[in-house]
Amino acid sequence: MKTFKDINEILDFAIGEEQAAVDFYLMLASKSASRQSRDVFTEFASEEMRHKANLTRIKEQGTYQLSVEKVQDLRITEYLVDIKPSADMSYQEALILAMKKEKAAFRMYLELADKATEPDLRDFFQTLAQEESKHKLRFEIEYDDYILREN
Repeated sequence: MKTFKDINEILDFAIGEEQAAVDFYLMLASKSASRQSRDVFTEFASEEMRHKANLTRIKEQGTYQLSVEKVQDLRITEYLVDIKPSADMSYQEALILAMKKEKAAFRMYLELADKATEPDLRDFFQTLAQEESKHKLRFEIEYDDYILREN
């Protein structure tokens, strides 16, 4: 895990990760064959853009508000194989890849929370982890609704 000197480095890292997520979802949207999948991935890119904007605002203003909420985990990703991104991915493969990426982001923020020495910083990372958990849940629901129920 990368070592950070201060909160600004942490926020810069988180902002970069959110931008990478925006780029990832826009790439999936551009390669999607169906309008439905394009819309889903474009919506997620927009949400990640909002997260990036919030992190940027937090960095500039130096304040943030925490939200405490338990997020359900359907654990669908526990039973799926890893998928490599490709130009001809199916909607199912794209959803699996997205779920796995959100799970990895969730774990990253939890690890940063565990390493944080200040309670406010630990809470901040737990809040970011919670947001990634919500994203994963939304993809799991999408997967359940459009893949598992059709098969």
